[in-house]
Amino acid sequence: MPVTAIQLENIFNSVMDYRINDGKKPWAQSLQERPLTTALLKAKKTFPGGKESITGNVKGAYVSEFKGYSDDDTVGYKNPSEIKQFSYQYKELHAGVEFTMTELKKSGISVVNSTTGEKTNNVSEQEKILISNLLEDKMDDLEEGSARSFDLMMHRDGTQDSKEFAGLSSIVSQTPNVGITGGLDRATHSWWRNRALCGANAIVASDTSSTAIKTLKSEIRQLRRFGGKPNLICCGSEALRLLESEYVAKGQTTVTGFSNGADIGIDDLQIKGIGKIMYDPTMDDEGMEHFLYMLDTNFIKPYVMEGEDNKMHYPARPAEKYVLFRAITWTGGLVCNKLNAHGVYEIK
Repeated sequence: MPVTAIQLENIFNSVMDYRINDGKKPWAQSLQERPLTTALLKAKKTFPGGKESITGNVKGAYVSEFKGYSDDDTVGYKNPSEIKQFSYQYKELHAGVEFTMTELKKSGISVVNSTTGEKTNNVSEQEKILISNLLEDKMDDLEEGSARSFDLMMHRDGTQDSKEFAGLSSIVSQTPNVGITGGLDRATHSWWRNRALCGANAIVASDTSSTAIKTLKSEIRQLRRFGGKPNLICCGSEALRLLESEYVAKGQTTVTGFSNGADIGIDDLQIKGIGKIMYDPTMDDEGMEHFLYMLDTNFIKPYVMEGEDNKMHYPARPAEKYVLFRAITWTGGLVCNKLNAHGVYEIK
């Protein structure tokens, strides 16, 4: 079953481009939903190439004011110069897979390493199916592996690798009164701070007084105070469990007593005007099972360089190796231009 290198490349590209699914993929055992990343990517924007970082102007302090006067009182004038510029470094990300011709040989397919394709027949459908099956798992791994690592970056603070962008925990801080976000000092600029109730100020849930639910409702007013409109809530499993416990304790789960067939389930928790409180498995993976984020995706989202959003690459086979390479790159970062529209809460 001989095929040419050109034919093999075409099949490889086809599988990468169209993700052929013939029903023979292995049963995935560890796929998780990624609600935070999914929601933020829906709001993503682009920025032009040629810039060294992603920048924008913000203003939180105003110096002009009314002052009383009469007759010939001396009046004063202000020269406002309160515009500040945030700056987020973009990062370049790469994910790639390789495919050796030895792998094909083990499946009974011989590659004629010719650039012209002479003296070989067209690839049969049987050969195409076999090669596609071999490549499908590699493309599946590239797709899922890159998505998982991207999701982790979205949650982390960037300290794990200086060449990866800083994610949500670097922007929506558990200690908003100190530290730098987007190049601006949160300690200096009180308006450049997210909301946070964590650590010693964590919310202590109670089945008798609905403390957590009442506190979150109060926090929503603060997030809306300066124009924020929170539209995304993600939390870890323990935070959600404690909220559900408070919710159930407030009401009665059944009106029929302990009768057969009673439904002990409850509907998904929601907050009016925001939406469903979504469980984010990655928060558990990152040790954030007791935490909850309320975000406004109008003011926090990924920015990706124009033409660099999941860009596919088809490197030529190097002369010294009988290996084919395929890759995806992404260039951008997570950007926030209004911190007081977001909050992070620890629920115990």
